[in-house]
Amino acid sequence: MDVLMLVVSNVAHDARVLREASALADHGHAVHIVGRDVPEGWQPPDGVTLASVSGGSGLKPGGSASPRRRRGPVGVTRAAARWILLPQHRQRVWRAWCEQARTAVGERRFDVVHAHDFNVLLLAAELADRSGAKLVYDSHEWWSGRERHGRPTPFERRRELSDERRIVARADAVLTVSDGIAARLGRWRATPVAVIRNTFPLISAPDEVAQLPERPRGVVYAGRIGAARDIETLLDAASGLGLETLLMGNADREYLPKLRGYTANVRIEPARPVDEVDTVLRRVGISMVTLTDTCENHRLALPNKVFHAVRAGVPVVAADLPELRRLVTAYGIGALYRPGDAASLRAALEAVTADYPGLCDRARRARAELNWDQDAGELVKVYEALAAER
Repeated sequence: MDVLMLVVSNVAHDARVLREASALADHGHAVHIVGRDVPEGWQPPDGVTLASVSGGSGLKPGGSASPRRRRGPVGVTRAAARWILLPQHRQRVWRAWCEQARTAVGERRFDVVHAHDFNVLLLAAELADRSGAKLVYDSHEWWSGRERHGRPTPFERRRELSDERRIVARADAVLTVSDGIAARLGRWRATPVAVIRNTFPLISAPDEVAQLPERPRGVVYAGRIGAARDIETLLDAASGLGLETLLMGNADREYLPKLRGYTANVRIEPARPVDEVDTVLRRVGISMVTLTDTCENHRLALPNKVFHAVRAGVPVVAADLPELRRLVTAYGIGALYRPGDAASLRAALEAVTADYPGLCDRARRARAELNWDQDAGELVKVYEALAAER
């Protein structure tokens, strides 16, 4: 089948989109992705074609100075203006991207239109109706329960919830990342929601045991460095234990000044390719899966980081939130801490250090089930059913 995937992200760094597109291409589907601001010269996986359109850039303070350096009434005014305008700007960026994506698709027809998250769902439904195509909604998060920044927008939230409920009910297939989100989306439709987790492909690494330290040298947070990730609690806890602390990922410029003043041995490095992150996780020893308990979306989340740790064969210290708790305790791959509680996080780190070899062994054994081969198989089944219906 000819498949159109829509996603308002830089596809080059969106592991879920790339894994799904590759899995479908490997099973004979022709996949075309329309993404946002993909770097020039970047090539998609074999069997996948790509169009890149722009929706504008993020709302950033003017000049070169960081927000921390802006003092007095001017700084306050700019911060207030950002808080007021951010929701409006975000909607404008999404609308601009959708308009350009519609133009990029043109009159081309597809058998399936696959929407990666709610911000492209209305466009996907429109294009599916126009083509007589099947519609797939791939919910990367619990959209109506996500944490939002900027001024409150209750009318916008109600409108989005109504649109999502309506389209989920009529979509030909709905996918998501965890059982908790699947249960909530499932209330709106008559057929089940498929869970396609953010797992990673298995790798062959015969020397991985030799790469692991006898005791962890420190902790690694590999992901976006920004608000609501509970990074401040991590730095407080690691500082108390004297652990090497590595934050590795794309950093929000407005957030970085908040990390000043921590005394922990902290290094901040850019995002790296998946295989390189594996090596770093094994060298340092513990993967951190931190989140704040500030929204329903976090309580239902299963971040990439927990599955990346399993792939690398190292234990996790994870926020004690319902979906993470269920996974970590079911497979015995680490310890939990109360979000926002540095003492709880220190205790979790001490527990992982005390049972490090055993936890590493359980993390390695968990790969038999927590791997992309398993989840790709579920995705392929969904598309086989859609092909049979057509």
